[in-house]
Amino acid sequence: MKPGLSLRVSQHLSLTPQLQQSIQLLQLSTLELAQEVEQMLVDNPFLERDGDEVAAPEEVAATACESISTDGYGAEKEAVSGQSASESIAEPSAPETPENLNWEADGIDGQDGEWGGESSSEWDSPSATSSTRNRDSDDETDAIDLARGHESLTDHLHRQALSLHLSAEDTAALRFLIESLSDDGYLEDSLSELAQSLAGDDLEEREELEERFAITLKLLQSLEPAGVGARDLAECLQLQLRDLIRNAEDDGTTEAHMNLLLLAQSICAQPMDLLARRDLRKLTSLCGAREEPLREAMAFIARLEPRPGRRFVDVERHIVVPDVIVRPVRHSSGRIDFAVQLNSEVMPKLKVHDIYASVLRRHKNSESHAALQQRLQEARWFIKNIQQRFDTILRVSEAIVERQKNFFVHGELAMRPLVLRDIADTLGLHESTISRVTTAKYMATPQGTFELKYFFGSGLGTETGGSASSTAVRALIKQFIDSEDRKKPLSDAKLADMLKEQGIECARRTVAKYREQLKIPTTTLRKAL
Repeated sequence: MKPGLSLRVSQHLSLTPQLQQSIQLLQLSTLELAQEVEQMLVDNPFLERDGDEVAAPEEVAATACESISTDGYGAEKEAVSGQSASESIAEPSAPETPENLNWEADGIDGQDGEWGGESSSEWDSPSATSSTRNRDSDDETDAIDLARGHESLTDHLHRQALSLHLSAEDTAALRFLIESLSDDGYLEDSLSELAQSLAGDDLEEREELEERFAITLKLLQSLEPAGVGARDLAECLQLQLRDLIRNAEDDGTTEAHMNLLLLAQSICAQPMDLLARRDLRKLTSLCGAREEPLREAMAFIARLEPRPGRRFVDVERHIVVPDVIVRPVRHSSGRIDFAVQLNSEVMPKLKVHDIYASVLRRHKNSESHAALQQRLQEARWFIKNIQQRFDTILRVSEAIVERQKNFFVHGELAMRPLVLRDIADTLGLHESTISRVTTAKYMATPQGTFELKYFFGSGLGTETGGSASSTAVRALIKQFIDSEDRKKPLSDAKLADMLKEQGIECARRTVAKYREQLKIPTTTLRKAL
């Protein structure tokens, strides 16, 4: 083929550096934006702060919450994503073992002792309370003091191990086991795996280490808190019950309470799935006990601690800083409007460095003028993009408040269906822009602090031809379940029928999905003992 030249006209879209920076800043959270600003202040000499330094996140969050005047209307609630207006505490999860059960999801609360039934009278008695060494012993360090002192579980166990008179080999083995514990106090690796990690392919040394670990593990399980060193949930509960039985024998407790402890120990020796399902029929047969004592023993087990190392974990605090503040405004006629404004405490106050800019203007003929002029232009772009970011957040927030006004007055049940396209069409923006604005941005309201994405949700059809927000439906389901008879909990099918009576068409599978999103257990697990 003979080579030749040809002319072709085409069009393509390219993003300028300024537009790329604008998109990047728009999707950053408040804390990420603060880090980006700090980095720009370091990199660009033409950029400087205008005024005082930005306050700490804790002070900003507190100021934003205090500035919302409710005027006796509404009440502050927790943030939807598990975070409150000031802070939320993340707890560790239980170890991933085959026998491990989701204690909270199964309706078992290890703190308040409620497992769908009433507490036994023996447990509430003073003698029973005094015998609970892993909870109320005077020798224990207060959990709050531990959190303040940041004493870890391993430090707590090492301190106890110092009082044991052990050989050098046993001391080293015990120290190794303590360091191998998870944050919850479980020994997740088997003794053979731990021995192999030290001995390698030496079979004789591996067997010797495994025997020594088996001996020192019993020493570890005798330390406080009770249940530490367990390899699964069943063993953890049995260790705590063994500790309670030993204390009860020393204290001379009543025969009824001792029988309760022994029955609880017998239940924990059975497969854990029977306990989770509350299979009274099989447990009655396996334990050889009547149904009523079995119920009391199961309620007692619910008061044990499924995660012995929980109180030693140094809690991690997450500060939620609102980008937007919504305040109710009452008119003389009684009508309520809502004023939306940006949180000025989180808005970086930047300006171009006047001295450097003036020096650059006086030295236009210098060799480095072009490069410095580019840096000056970048500083101006950055300031403009920061302002544009907050302007877009404010516009989107105002549109959300306008569409969801009933929510701010009546709460979740009044939430309307809303999708990104609705706000995009209202403001003349693209859906991707709305998505970036509503991600990791928070709004402080009289109802609580919420992520902007919370106000969006799909709709379910109603008998009148309208639609109901999925958020409102979830709130209604939670309301139904909160008021149900604990002895006859509502099934998903019954909840669907109740929603239909309210004029909301919702299938049983959809009800089950919403119930799981609310972390509400099934009917069987909600049923009172």
